[in-house]
Amino acid sequence: MALQSTIEWTQSTWNPVTGCTKLSPGCRNCYAERMAKRLRAMGQRSYRNGFGLTCHPELLELPLRWKQPKMVFVNSMSDLFHADVPLDFIQRIFATMSRARHHVFQILTKRADRLLELSPSVEWTENIWMGVTVESAAYKNRINALRASGAFLKFLSLEPLLGDLGQLDLAGIDWVIVGGESGPGARPMFPEWVRSIRNQCIRRSLPFFFKQWGGINKKKAGRMLDGRTWDQMPASAVLLS
Repeated sequence: MALQSTIEWTQSTWNPVTGCTKLSPGCRNCYAERMAKRLRAMGQRSYRNGFGLTCHPELLELPLRWKQPKMVFVNSMSDLFHADVPLDFIQRIFATMSRARHHVFQILTKRADRLLELSPSVEWTENIWMGVTVESAAYKNRINALRASGAFLKFLSLEPLLGDLGQLDLAGIDWVIVGGESGPGARPMFPEWVRSIRNQCIRRSLPFFFKQWGGINKKKAGRMLDGRTWDQMPASAVLLS
């Protein structure tokens, strides 16, 4: 069965890879690491190695069993383009996504350089949405790597947003998500940072999705920005058949 997700911009998760290693400041309070430790303590087989990177070949064809079309976040508990994920395993994941055209698959990575390196070696189909995480201005170069990849639909996850990103080059980008950090040790996000990104999206007629303010109590902080929710999605969010 599909694992239903509480992430606002998706419906389900699929984790053929679990575990990761920290790469940049956005990783400091990683929610997936905290969750993996809990799941290991609960005896979940997929997390027998805790947050150590682990490939799960037994889960490769799981989405093919899901008959109802879904928006699926791939590797919510890892990074598909981590250096320790073999190319042939990544290719097998892409092969499943290509076969399961009735789903939309959303992939996020901080390892944009490897994404670009491997892009010619995987099969990109229109139901695969590719995104990069950019948490501060120091990592805006990830957008260039995404733009140069072979993905049909490209999106940005500016979460946890840790600083003012300034002017963004949004050419070739199809969707922008913004969110603040949540949970223990959450770092603050300031409204002017969010408004700047939203306004840039409006000027380019790009769909903008504001996920959360974050903080220790993210439910209390909510996700309203200037009196409204921003739940815009790409026009191709209609599930492919």
